[in-house]
Amino acid sequence: MDNKPIIALDFSTKAEVEHFLTHFPKQSLNVKVGMELFYQEGIEILKQLKESGHDVFLDIKLHDIPTTVYKAMRGLAGYGVDMVNVHAAGGVEMMAAAKKGLKDGKKAGSKKPLLIAVTQLTSTTEENMQREQKVSGTLEESVLNYARLSYFAGVDGVVCSVHEAKEVEQVTAPKFLRVTPGIRLPGDLTNDQKRIATPLEAKREKATHIVVGRTITKSKDPATAYQEVLKYWNGE
Repeated sequence: MDNKPIIALDFSTKAEVEHFLTHFPKQSLNVKVGMELFYQEGIEILKQLKESGHDVFLDIKLHDIPTTVYKAMRGLAGYGVDMVNVHAAGGVEMMAAAKKGLKDGKKAGSKKPLLIAVTQLTSTTEENMQREQKVSGTLEESVLNYARLSYFAGVDGVVCSVHEAKEVEQVTAPKFLRVTPGIRLPGDLTNDQKRIATPLEAKREKATHIVVGRTITKSKDPATAYQEVLKYWNGE
């Protein structure tokens, strides 16, 4: 998966996805399939997107015992997704099992899907984390701890907010992916995400990938909105 903006397909049905993609004829996109869409449409939506030439990030945030995650990833690897994720809170053993599952399950001659680990959700504030998760440190300390664990487990990168991306690079490695959701164009609503940033801010803060949802999918002109995001992301 290259570093073009990843469009979050936050839809419930295949029909909605197909209608949205009519705005991008003959374009190869990076798209994210989350739980809402995957649980409604299943494997078929992944196959359809891949057959249409798109790269797919399957965002289902697995978090279970290592054996279960291994078996799930071994199955998912055969469907040609380009990136998939787990929760870093599952621990090093679970993340390593996920990586092995992807390696064992990939089809001969194909690439192993990239594996990234979720640190703290962009809807989580430091106050919420401390009160509800009983984490006494700062939000940044928690994210960096999860990043170190993920790097040690051998995964390809993490999901974090733009505000931690530069520090994640410093405690891991430049090649370690920093996939940042919560991306908005200047003036957009924040909605339910708290730790947001513009594409240009993401670029400056050393994000390697950005995930953009409603800014594009809810736009009256998605293709133009995508080009504007791309312009900012390219530092123009």
